[in-house]
Amino acid sequence: MSTEKELELKFKNAAGKSRTITVRAPKDGLTGEEVENAMNAIVAANVFTSPGGDLVEAVEGRVRTTTLDVVA
Repeated sequence: MSTEKELELKFKNAAGKSRTITVRAPKDGLTGEEVENAMNAIVAANVFTSPGGDLVEAVEGRVRTTTLDVVA
C-alpha cells in the first residue's frame, strides 16, 4: 500500500472556464493561508495562460490524497 498526495490549485481563466494546476508531493502541513497566498501570487505574476486566456481568479486549493493497494 502506498499513499500519494497532490495539491490541486483551481483557477478561472479570462473566458470564465475552470483550470487546474497540480503540484505533486506538496509539503506536509500546508495552511490555507499559504495556499491562498501562492495562488494569488500566480494570478498576479500572470505566468500561466490557457486556451481560454490568462488565469484571472484563484478559486480553490485542495490536497488530494490517494491510497494505492497492490492486489496482484
